[in-house]
Amino acid sequence: MTDPAAPGDPNASSPADRSFAAAVAHSPTLLAGIVQLAADGIVSIDDEERIHLFNAGAEEIFGYSADEVIGQRLELLLPERFRAVHSAEHLPYFTRAHESARRMGARREVYGRRKNGDEFPAEVAISKVSVDGRIMYNAVVRDVTARKHYEAELRARGEALERSNAELEQFAYVASHDLQEPLRMVASYTQLLARRYEGKLDAQADKYIHFAVDGAQRMQTLINDLLALSRVGTQGKPFRPVDVNEVVRRALRWLDAAMADSGGTVDVGPLPTVLGDAGQLEQLFQNLLANALKFRRPGVAPRATVVAEPDGASWRFAVRDNGIGFEQEFAEQIFVVFQRLHTRAEYDGTGVGLAICKKIVERHGGRIWAESAPNEGTTFYFTLPRS
Repeated sequence: MTDPAAPGDPNASSPADRSFAAAVAHSPTLLAGIVQLAADGIVSIDDEERIHLFNAGAEEIFGYSADEVIGQRLELLLPERFRAVHSAEHLPYFTRAHESARRMGARREVYGRRKNGDEFPAEVAISKVSVDGRIMYNAVVRDVTARKHYEAELRARGEALERSNAELEQFAYVASHDLQEPLRMVASYTQLLARRYEGKLDAQADKYIHFAVDGAQRMQTLINDLLALSRVGTQGKPFRPVDVNEVVRRALRWLDAAMADSGGTVDVGPLPTVLGDAGQLEQLFQNLLANALKFRRPGVAPRATVVAEPDGASWRFAVRDNGIGFEQEFAEQIFVVFQRLHTRAEYDGTGVGLAICKKIVERHGGRIWAESAPNEGTTFYFTLPRS
């Protein structure tokens, strides 16, 4: 309840103003104008289901003029397959529980029939009022044909994308798996050549053998990374509560040698329990921390920190390093498979590690991004659902 306006208040309304406002609110002319201007169809029927009001929006939707339908029964606007059950089912559906209006879309899907015989999906809101002792039903009708079309198209595209992704994952897994055995044979025999004939042939032959051994080893690494990428979607385990402190401890054990070689350190803050796949989360942290140790500045011992903080229904993690960094314009490119910012001569790797991280985070319903600047280190952020 508002306080009475102070005397002299320029914003105060006078009794005459309030009287005029009340008259406007109840003006039949004003209300009729609003009804006619409404984009949705507005139809009023009596308790015998005869139409008494049919606005311009309804004319546009159904294709009839008001003169053609006034006095006609509502079944004129219904598909023939629904007419037999309408009186017994549709009207009581809206009115049996209470007298209040039902909001647009708050009921099951209905169908209307246009003058040309076409059926169309619609959303309907209905209210019941008493006019001079007679029950009237007011219906607001919205044609949702276009929306249904877009929804169906979106579903079809989503299903096609899911099929394509599944087929791509399966192809990558099968192709990589089937390549393992012949490649293993090539690698074994080239390594045997290198051991047995090194120094016994000319320098050019030694060089060629070295190239063959190196190429086979890089191909094996690439295939293993592709298999790891495909397994994120095909061999993931059900989500369970996971203590991220333990996950990071296990990941660091895999990096003991790299930390010793680089003189690096990793500081880990208190970490929460999340809902996820423990094995994949271990791989996520292992990949990010391995990058922190690998992409270090010359003469600077690598240092990384791992922290987490609440972020709505998720936890937001940050893995920071003091490494070489990169231009922020490449922050999305680095998550694309096979995309590298450096040559193999500068830093080894296949360009798959961060793509695996992205796929793991997205499988967990989160997102991952990076913030960086040259020679100022990089911070990888990602979100995971709370336990």
